[in-house]
Amino acid sequence: MDRMTAIFVDGVGAGAGPSGLVSQLQGRIFGLLYLNPAPMSLDDIAAQLQQSKSNISTTIRGLVEWHLVRRVDVPGSRKDHYEAATDFWRVMQEIFERRFRWMVRQVMATVDETRNVARSEGKRPKSEAAFVDARLDHMNQFFTTLDAGISAFANGQPVTPESFQQKAAR
Repeated sequence: MDRMTAIFVDGVGAGAGPSGLVSQLQGRIFGLLYLNPAPMSLDDIAAQLQQSKSNISTTIRGLVEWHLVRRVDVPGSRKDHYEAATDFWRVMQEIFERRFRWMVRQVMATVDETRNVARSEGKRPKSEAAFVDARLDHMNQFFTTLDAGISAFANGQPVTPESFQQKAAR
């Protein structure tokens, strides 16, 4: 691999590692495929990244699942070949919808469950109950607004600070 490609591959890998979405190796695979003008076989990817073919095969599945990489047919070859996605808006829509939406909805469900338990127990002093209720309202409002923003982004609608503020004011 030439120096330019190595810098890009290592940099994308370093940036991907802490993302929580993909591993450093997945970032390196994506970087390599992104700068390559033709689809690459698992053998070629493994050789370029100095990894075993089995490791690349296992690792690339997550990239395919996140739609960052797709398997493509190459005429005359029976090997699996891959290329990087280039529509970053679509990739990010998928990530927001699948990853962040789940997290947001988990928090919203937790707020609802906490509120239900707090109300059914009714053992807290009035001032403490009011404090907890206000905190839960505040968190619910924020995450409901965030959920609406994720929906808009995932559906290709504009997401502006004003649209968030309008939702938060309701």
